Amino acid sequence: MRDVEITQEPTELYKILKFEGLVGTGGEAKLVIEQEQVKVNGHVETRKRNKIVAGDVIEFAGETLKIVIKK
Repeated sequence: MRDVEITQEPTELYKILKFEGLVGTGGEAKLVIEQEQVKVNGHVETRKRNKIVAGDVIEFAGETLKIVIKK
């Protein structure tokens, strides 16, 4: 598991996948979310614009990301 710092919360799920390099584009991020390949806090997430906050855990493509707020 690796920590991912965000500067503002909430942040949309698809943006985190894109900015962390887990997908190439925002469109690809939206597609993998729609295809039920992403979990947030242990549950499959299909909302592309789901609001992610500090403490959330995202799982995708063998990666686990813990969201922390940048201070």
